[in-house]
Amino acid sequence: MQEFTIQKLPKGVTATRIRQHEMEPVRLRNIEMVPVEASKEKLLRTNLRVKTFKANAKPKLDLGAFCDGFHAIMKSQVTGYELMICRNGTKAAGLRWNWGQTPADANKGWNDDTQMHIASVSKLLTAIGMMKALDSKGISYGTSIINYLPSYWSKGNNIAGVTFRDLLTHKSGFPKGDSQSSFPFMKGRVAAGVASNPGGEYANMNFGLCRILIPIVMGDISKSANPMPSNTGLNDLAWDALTLYHYKDYMQDNVFTPAGVSNAGFAPTGSNRALAYKFPHNGQKGWDSGDLASMAGGAAWRLSAEEVLKVLHHARRRNTILPADKFQYLLDNYFGIDQIIDSPAGKLYNKNGGWSSNSSQEQCVAYVLPDGLEAMVMVNSPIGTEKYSLRGIFKDVYLSCLSD
Repeated sequence: MQEFTIQKLPKGVTATRIRQHEMEPVRLRNIEMVPVEASKEKLLRTNLRVKTFKANAKPKLDLGAFCDGFHAIMKSQVTGYELMICRNGTKAAGLRWNWGQTPADANKGWNDDTQMHIASVSKLLTAIGMMKALDSKGISYGTSIINYLPSYWSKGNNIAGVTFRDLLTHKSGFPKGDSQSSFPFMKGRVAAGVASNPGGEYANMNFGLCRILIPIVMGDISKSANPMPSNTGLNDLAWDALTLYHYKDYMQDNVFTPAGVSNAGFAPTGSNRALAYKFPHNGQKGWDSGDLASMAGGAAWRLSAEEVLKVLHHARRRNTILPADKFQYLLDNYFGIDQIIDSPAGKLYNKNGGWSSNSSQEQCVAYVLPDGLEAMVMVNSPIGTEKYSLRGIFKDVYLSCLSD
């Protein structure tokens, strides 16, 4: 078998490890994603009242009332959850309930360090990383991606019209494709091309492509590299593994380490992690969604609520990852987020994520809020038998707990 010709391997990665890489693991079949379209979300209406404030008023969140109201709803609707709210980077409020792992598994509650797969909240982190990479190279967000894709890929109709901004805002025209973003899937979609005037459709591959583009933009791998020139299939395998691990290293060095987050990864490690359950769990064992590296970019990161909030704090105000005004630009332009909600207190920005199989679910939502607040909620089951919207519950309780 011909040896790799590429010069730069990611940290700790060998040619043998790359040959053992899986591009499309069996465990990723039959995965269900949480809908991001607001019209498809099931809202839990609870008689919460929203106050009316004067036009010039600037109400603030009553954190005590919020925690009481949020817990009153959630405690009877989930297997377990963790909520953390920080103000200017310092923990201001927190809640935890029931099981990260039920007695059928390791009998563990939640704590601030409990990690879980954060699913599509990974997109917000990838957007931060992609934005930093482009800025560092003086590349505008409106630049076409075509010259930063692997040279050996076929590029279909109108790919030259797809920009980095299009990927970050789901405006590329790539179809949802059952939320797939494996390397072969993305390569095939790029070859198929997009419509000349595409509409926007939420697609994991928009951010899956980012994890291929970041290493090329940063010069970690040449777009013309042929790691396995004698075999196309092995070339795909090598490209998938190399870009994946370069993306992981880049995110650690440029996003996580500056925020004080160490050893971020895609595979479950240690015992302090949440498993996914049905609701009600009925004493059944939880589901471990496993190593999700092949979904990196649009999903896959395993972090705690505290770790996500550290990244948001540093990106929002510490200038260690991005200049603060750049992070605000990211939010206002929907880079890696889903919603901007107007409220009497100011704008609420959110990104949700969900990952489920056979009704066992892990889900979360990150909120960037007025008054220097950021919040992260992690839940390891559906919410009620109706599978209510987590970000909808958060928003409704938030609005009902504003106070002048």
